[in-house]
Amino acid sequence: MKHFNDLILASKSPRRKQLLAAAGFQFEVKTIEFEENFPADMASTEVAEYLAVEKNKAHREAFKTGTILTSDTVVIFNDRILGKPNNAAEAFDVLKTLSGKIHLVMSGVCISNSEKQVAFSSTTEVKFKDLTEDEISHYIEIASPMDKAGSYGIQEWIGMIGVEWIKGSFYNVVGLPVDKVYQALSAF
Repeated sequence: MKHFNDLILASKSPRRKQLLAAAGFQFEVKTIEFEENFPADMASTEVAEYLAVEKNKAHREAFKTGTILTSDTVVIFNDRILGKPNNAAEAFDVLKTLSGKIHLVMSGVCISNSEKQVAFSSTTEVKFKDLTEDEISHYIEIASPMDKAGSYGIQEWIGMIGVEWIKGSFYNVVGLPVDKVYQALSAF
């Protein structure tokens, strides 16, 4: 496997950092402030990759050298993006909405250096069992759903007891499609 001496993970996500390290990559974490805006008329399935590309452009301007990896993960239900909740009540409402239903988790990734850029996305279907209000409340009490798209982390208690099945990459739902990132970086 090719080693990068100059790989930059441009993400504040502790989960992405953990996944990239576990996959054997050596990298630095460098971030700048980035406003996650996208066109209002954009299809929900295009948003994650669009944001990953835009983040990469902004980081490329800030850090002229190195191989920059950016990513964005969105949760989509009924063609609507479910972002990070602002409070416990919002998190509760989102999890109640997802209870017993299928939703999509999409991660967009963009990798660039001074010569080239590659972008792609990964989609995973997730099916929650019917969650009780007590289960949802318990999860919100013991976890930190406020920093997670869709108000949950699949690797946490709610994922362990509440996810009936997934179709696609588990790690994509955690926040980074490691298999595709590995392939892309190996080919880079």
